Amino acid sequence: MDVGYIYWLDLFGTAVFAISGALAAGRKNLDLFGVIVLGLVTAVGGGTLRDATLGATPVFWVVDPVYIIVASTAALITVVLARLERIPHGLLVKADALGLATFTVIGAEKALSLGFSPVIALVTGVMTGCFGGMIRDLLCGEIPLILQKEIYATAALFGAGVYVGVGLTPAPTALAIWSGLLAALLLRLAAIRWHLQLPVFTHQ
Repeated sequence: MDVGYIYWLDLFGTAVFAISGALAAGRKNLDLFGVIVLGLVTAVGGGTLRDATLGATPVFWVVDPVYIIVASTAALITVVLARLERIPHGLLVKADALGLATFTVIGAEKALSLGFSPVIALVTGVMTGCFGGMIRDLLCGEIPLILQKEIYATAALFGAGVYVGVGLTPAPTALAIWSGLLAALLLRLAAIRWHLQLPVFTHQ
C-alpha cells in the first residue's frame, strides 16, 4: 500500500472521530473549549496509546501536527453545522462506527509495518479503534461502550482479524485494508441496527 494512501485514510479517521467527540460534547452541553478537547482526545487517544505501546515515539501527532489541526477543525465545523441545523442523534453512533473501523485497520497496519507479529497487530488494532472513544465516554460520565454488552471491541477485533488474515495471503494490500475496514464497520452497524449483543455476565 502506498504510504500516502495510509496517511490520508488516517486523517479521514481522525476527522470522523473528532466529529464523534464533538457531537458527544454537544449532548453534554460543554463549552467550545470542551468541544475541542473532547474532539481531540477522541481522535488521537487510541493512536497515542498505540504508538507509546509500540515504542513509536514521539507519537504521531507530535511528529505531524496536521492531525491536531484536522481534529480541531472537524470539531469546530461540527459546532457550526449543529447550530445551523439539528444533527440527528443517530449520527453520533454512525460516525463513531466509521471511526472505529478506520482506526482499527490503521492500528493493525502500523504494528505490521514496524515488524510486530500478527497477534500484536490485532491488539493494537483494537487499541487504536477503541481507546479514544473510551476516553470520550469517561469524560462524558458514561460507561464506555467497550465495557458494555454492545458489540464494539468485538467489531474492532473482527476487522483487525480480517485485515491481518487477508494480508497474509498474496492478495493486494489495498484489498486487505478495505476488507478489514468494511468488516469492522458492517459488524458494528449491524449491531446498532439489530441490537446485537454479547452475553452478559451476571453474578449474585
